[in-house]
Amino acid sequence: MVSAPTVHWETRLFSDPTATPAPASGRGWEAPTYAGIDDQLTDARSRLDRVSARGAYQEVLYGRGVLVDIRPVTQRAFEGEVAAPLGPLAVERNVLEWRFDPRHEARLPIAAYDTRVLVLCQEGFTSSLAADALLRLGIRRATDVVGGFRAWREAGLPVAG
Repeated sequence: MVSAPTVHWETRLFSDPTATPAPASGRGWEAPTYAGIDDQLTDARSRLDRVSARGAYQEVLYGRGVLVDIRPVTQRAFEGEVAAPLGPLAVERNVLEWRFDPRHEARLPIAAYDTRVLVLCQEGFTSSLAADALLRLGIRRATDVVGGFRAWREAGLPVAG
């Protein structure tokens, strides 16, 4: 006599339409969804009061904001960087939220809810999504630089490299 194969419970869970998985934690499917990345970018920018490269320069020059370059080290080495006397912080995108969340143990000393964070990427796209992520963490004065480092360099602002 041949016995029926045993179906593992996880396989049954995914193949049996009557099986009910444990409820998901978090916001799950209630989180916003977008009609593509351009839609997501538009949504992110709707919450930002973006600044021009010259505007960011003025804020940094007069100590009203901190410029945070989120580009990878290889890109900064190839394209150049904001001049060191302006005190730009290099915080790569993959750790940005952890470094600026005032509640997190990996935060930078400058991290505070009222810190004016001016996020800079190469062309001003990734920085918009990053600045919006900071806003959602409660960093209410976060924004990004329109046109990114490319606009900074083209405006003749101080660069190194």
